[in-house]
Amino acid sequence: MNPNPDLVIVGAGPAGLALAAALADAGLRPLVLEQQDRAALDEPAEDGREIALTHRARRVMHALGIWQALPESGIAPLREARVLDGDAPTTLHFGPGEEALGWLVPNHLIRRAALAAALQRPAVQLLCNARVTALGLDAASATVTLADGNRYTAALIVAADSRFSQTRRLAGIGAQMHDFGRSVVVGRVAHTMPNHGIAWECFRYGNTLALLPLNDDVTSAVVTVDSSLAAQWLALDDAAFAARIEAQTTGRLGSLRAAGPRHHYPLVGVYAHRFAAPRFALVGDAAVGMHPVTAHGYNFGLYGVEVLARELGRAHGRGLDLGALPALQTYEREHRRTTLPVYLGTNAIVSLFTDERTLPKLARQAVIQLSERMPLVSQLVKMAITRQLTGTGRTRRATAVPG
Repeated sequence: MNPNPDLVIVGAGPAGLALAAALADAGLRPLVLEQQDRAALDEPAEDGREIALTHRARRVMHALGIWQALPESGIAPLREARVLDGDAPTTLHFGPGEEALGWLVPNHLIRRAALAAALQRPAVQLLCNARVTALGLDAASATVTLADGNRYTAALIVAADSRFSQTRRLAGIGAQMHDFGRSVVVGRVAHTMPNHGIAWECFRYGNTLALLPLNDDVTSAVVTVDSSLAAQWLALDDAAFAARIEAQTTGRLGSLRAAGPRHHYPLVGVYAHRFAAPRFALVGDAAVGMHPVTAHGYNFGLYGVEVLARELGRAHGRGLDLGALPALQTYEREHRRTTLPVYLGTNAIVSLFTDERTLPKLARQAVIQLSERMPLVSQLVKMAITRQLTGTGRTRRATAVPG
């Protein structure tokens, strides 16, 4: 193990591994530290998370060899998205267009593909069972100390160790945390009618139900409830869970049956106060941890990887100090412009559409009705939303029609 790599990445999740691959392609020698053991990385457990990937995210993954390492059977096209509020008769539609809005891929397959892509690059070093306990940043270098006493010094430390990043805390960088007081219970269901690649976001009264279309007549059902109710959903047997989901789909998918185990996650949004400091940077969820309703979590991670690797590659090519602020501040400014409006907008949407008091209900019903009665305004708004969903500057047809 090289004790003096060009930079150290803390966290071998999909964002950290993607960054390692991108930096290796830029001629750098990254060391990736991961506190889990190697077996957990080689065979990541299924965790129930289906990641919606945009066109831009797919381009980044393809450039790094991650997309090619995914099994074709695990990639499900997302052709259209629809939004329902309660039992309102109007449905907001996004797409379809000439291309898919995006693609759904299980998180564990992305993790495995990212590991394979990173380790194909000889310049990438990976050290597992490596828990960072101390961080030292000074004018000349950055140093991490591990629980076993080993130390590694480099020009730059990058934290990619989750939205609750301990490395971010060691660097003295705080974060805005939005605890929604809600949790998701997610499980796959098989159905007798095709899903046609349509994702549904159903803001029911009492819970939110997202239906994410997978291959082979299978859909991931993502139920968002008050955290106090999550245990009740987890306690349901397979038949009862499928029956509840079927009742809320109102026959759109035919008869349902459970097609896998259920998983449970609390919902907390995170936005770091800074993405960069002298000799330190944040990527992935350590920088921005999104509510999943707008499907931007890993996409934002990849966007950050693309920009940070570009700026560090330029600095390296010019013989500049990787830990100096100019390159890091350029990354921070660009990534903040990309992420902050969507982060704030997502939190506002979630707050509006999950508030079951009378006035918020009337407000969101008015939003949907306006989209039907003012088609030009609706078209412009939904074009902007669709560009965010796809990660492109191109527009797609969006309509509001009776559900």
